[in-house]
Order: sequence, then C-alpha cells, then structure tokens
Amino acid sequence: MIKSNGITRFLTKKVIKFITLLVAVCIVTFILLELSPIDPVTAYVGASTKVGAEQRALIAEHWGLNKPPIERFMAWFTSILQGDWGMSMIYRRPVLEIIGEKFLSSLALMSIAWVLSGVVGFVLGLISGANEGKTIDKIIHTYCYILISTPTFWLGILFVMIFSVMLGWFPMALSVPIGTTAEDVSFADKARHVILPAITLGLIGISNICMHTRQKVIEILATDYVLFAKARGENKKSIIFNHVLKNVSLPAITLQFLSFSELFGGAIFVEQVFSYPGLGKATVQAGLKGDLPLLMGVVIISLVFVYVGNTLADLLYRVVDPRIREVQKI
Repeated sequence: MIKSNGITRFLTKKVIKFITLLVAVCIVTFILLELSPIDPVTAYVGASTKVGAEQRALIAEHWGLNKPPIERFMAWFTSILQGDWGMSMIYRRPVLEIIGEKFLSSLALMSIAWVLSGVVGFVLGLISGANEGKTIDKIIHTYCYILISTPTFWLGILFVMIFSVMLGWFPMALSVPIGTTAEDVSFADKARHVILPAITLGLIGISNICMHTRQKVIEILATDYVLFAKARGENKKSIIFNHVLKNVSLPAITLQFLSFSELFGGAIFVEQVFSYPGLGKATVQAGLKGDLPLLMGVVIISLVFVYVGNTLADLLYRVVDPRIREVQKI
C-alpha cells in the first residue's frame, strides 16, 4: 500500500504541475487565437452587409475586442479566478452552462467508446498473444495495423454511408430525433443515436490496448514460472487464467487511463462527422468563430479531463509496481 505521506507528496507535485500546465496552455491558446486570421466580429455578425462600421465597433466594445490583447487576456484570467467564465459569443449564454450541457453529451459518447475499446482491445490482445504466430494472431495483428492507420473521420463517414444511408439501421446525425422536445426524448432514442458514433470512436482505440496486451502476454508466457507450470502439466487455459490474466490486466487498465487524451481528440472528429452536439463540436465552432470565452473554457475542461486520466494512470502504476515509488523518491 502507498503511505499517506507518499500520496500527499505525489498529489502535491501533480497539482503544481497542473497549475503550471494550465497557465501555459491558456497562454498558448490565446496567442494562437490572436494570430488566427478569423475576425471575431465578422464571425459574430455573419455575412450580413447591413452591419456598418459603427455597429461593428459597438459589438467589439461590448465583447471587449477593442482592448489590447494582454489586457483582454488578463481580464479573462482574472474573471476565471473569481469563478466567472464569461459569456459565449456564439450561444450568448454563460460558458459554464454550455460546457456542462455539452460535456454530459460527450461524456456518454466517450464512456461507451472507452469501455468498448478497453474490453475488446484487451480480449483481442489476450487471444493474439496466446496464439503467437498462428493464423488468428496474424489476422488480429493485421486488423490492428489497419485500424491504427485509419483516420477517425474517414471511418465515421464510411459507417454513415453503410449503416445509416445504405442499411438504415442508425440515424445519420445528432443525439436525439429532429423536432422532438426534451420531454419526449426517450432513453432508447438517445441510445440509438449514440451507438454509431461510440462504435466509431471506440474502434480507433482498440489497437493500442490490443498490441500492448499482446506483447505483455508473449513476455509472460516466456517467463520461467510459466515454463514451470507447463512442466507440471497445466493446460493452456489454466495458464492463461491463473498466471497471465492477472499480470496483464492492471498494466492494460493503466494504459487505458492514459488514452483519455486520444479519446478526447478522436471525439472532436467523430462529433463533427455525426453532427453530435458535444464538447468536441463546440470546440470546433468556438475556434472557427473566434469565441474566446468558450474556447478557453473548453481548453480548461479538456485539460482537467486528460490530466485526471493521466494522474489516475500514474497512481495505478505506483500501486502495481512499488519500484516506481522507490525511483521517484531518489
């Protein structure tokens, strides 16, 4: 077990790193948005030619776009520290309200995809590693290489064409039926809309878990204690369940927690393809329309999401392998 002072030291370092990383990411994001050719006022008013120069100046003043970049960044950062995340220029609603709404939609999508990629990837890796060099191993190996080199958006478009357009099994877009009020949307409707995007996102994450698990299984099967178990007459099934499974599962789980960043990045493409109203789609909209409050809010939430996943993975590694704790003490 990890001692309490060890946990305190570990979490303190993580919090310091998080604060430093958060400030750095916010500054870089703000600079990139400033260097972008997108004019927030033009994006705000759209293609309308009826908006004159005076009205544009008033809009810029209302949103604080007429101030110097440093002053705008400091004003935003100060309001964030005070708990005010600002108003979104696109939705004209509080940023926290929008993020809360969008994040719940994305969380359902990413949770299903995360479990799917972890379970399927682990099982395939176990089968592949236990049958090294055989036909099933070659098939799974090839399948993983194809998946890992397949762009997420291309796979999403392909699934839409096959399962939505040609077969009509799933809806093509959105998270609920069009024209249906929130009160009339059933759980079955939501589940039917989320299945195809979740499968698309989950399939991309299978390869890493599968290949990692396969390699670990091969290494464990070559160890002395497994060879001794074979010499005692244990069959392959018994060796897999008694010796391999417990030694492979925890490293696979920690790797799965480290995949949070890839999961969030993939969700952006999937939500665009399926027009799924989640946090990924809101990120793209905020970037394309220069919505600084919303984009910076999404950056903070996504950073928290990814950092928590990495921290949980590090914590699990420390629990599983005590040697890591000894190295970190030096």
